[in-house]
This record gives sequence, structure tokens and C-alpha cells, in this order.
Amino acid sequence: MNEELIAETISITGHDGDEIEAYLARPLGQDSFGGVVVIHHMPGYDTSTKEITRKFAAYGYAALMPNLYHRDAPGASPDDAAATARAKGGVPDERLIGDVASAADCLRALDGANGKVGVIGYCSGGRQSFLAACSLPLDAAVDCYGAFVVGTPPEGMPLKAGPIAHLAPNLSCPLLGLFGAEDKYPSPEQVDELDKILTEAGKEHEFHSYEGAGHAFFSVSRPSYRVEAANDGWQKIWDFYGRYLAG
Repeated sequence: MNEELIAETISITGHDGDEIEAYLARPLGQDSFGGVVVIHHMPGYDTSTKEITRKFAAYGYAALMPNLYHRDAPGASPDDAAATARAKGGVPDERLIGDVASAADCLRALDGANGKVGVIGYCSGGRQSFLAACSLPLDAAVDCYGAFVVGTPPEGMPLKAGPIAHLAPNLSCPLLGLFGAEDKYPSPEQVDELDKILTEAGKEHEFHSYEGAGHAFFSVSRPSYRVEAANDGWQKIWDFYGRYLAG
């Protein structure tokens, strides 16, 4: 790990030509690096996800997190923007794909970029990571407890997100899935169903589920944090991206 990095807020041209805010972190003193598009969780473009973005830079990757809620509440706090986006049913799938495509293009255009780009998402971003990897040419994807790849939101949940497991035959890259065995969304049964669908489609993937962990076990500032699961999950991410993005 090399903690020499630079992080800054930039503007990128997202879906449909919209200018949106994004957070870029990249390593310093490194001749070549892969890129990671970080898809934030449902609570939004917040401090904790910016910390994750910088963590990738410390480990030698350029990382770019687009603010998926920028259009919904420009200039608002992460909490207010998330509430506004949630009231609208979340981020439309088409818009998400366009924003991730633009972020990936930005990463590939950086001086020193090796041309390889992966994606990672947490919570709703886990589903969106799978969606992006089934819709765009990427080199690696990580789904951290993404709900509703299989199954639909329960009655009363504002998120408008239909199942997208039928897209599995279009998966463009290897997929790493990290899940909590105590999670309800996705449940272990839904994780098993997705595993079966990907296997039948002949898609390269590896899934890991952690006993005693529920949803959001990576979130260090929340009661759901599980240190052993998170540490092992991070190691699996470094191993996975090391195989497909580094160099």
C-alpha cells in the first residue's frame, strides 16, 4: 500500500450529457494503474464512500465515484440528496449505466491508466454494479450485498428496482460477490439463486457469504459493521482486482 495520493472533486459529463459532480482519487508516483468506478450506497455520495474511494488510490488504483444524486438535489447534503432520490424511487437504471460509462471513460483517459476498469458497489450500488457489468465492457465487477438482482423490493419500500438476473448472459467480466449470511436483501436464498443463474450462463464468478454478518457489514460507522467479515472481504477485493485490473 502506498498512501501518496491526490483526491479532488471534479465534474464529468454523465448520462444524456448532464454535468454531474464526481470524486476522483488516484495514486501518485505510479507509472501504470487500473481504474475503479465506485458506486455509492443508497445513503448517497457521503464521507464514508469518499473514504473508500481514497482507499482504492492508496492501494494503487485510480478511483472515481460519480454523484448519482447530483441531478436530484444539486448542492444538497448527502442525507438530503439521498432522501430526495429515494422519494423518486432511486436512480433509473438507464441513467446509472450512462453515468458509469462516463466515469469509466474518464478513468481510461487518465495519464498512466492501463486501460482496465472495474466497478464496485455497495447496497443499492451492488445491484448497480451488476447492472453496469451486464451493460458495459468492463474488466472486473464487485457486488457488495446488492439487493434485488434477484427478487423485488417489499411493499412500502420506495426503491423502484426490478430484478435484473435475466441480464446474466450479458455479463462482460468476472464478478466477485460479497454477502452477509444474516442479510434479508439479498437473502442467502437469493444469493444462491444468482449463483445458479451465473453458473448456468457459464459466467466467471465467485461468491462469499459471511456468517454473523448482515447488510452493510463494510460500513465502519454503523452498528452493522463486522470487522472480521470486512477485513476478509477487503482482502478478497484486493486479490480479485489484482488479477484483473492491476499491471
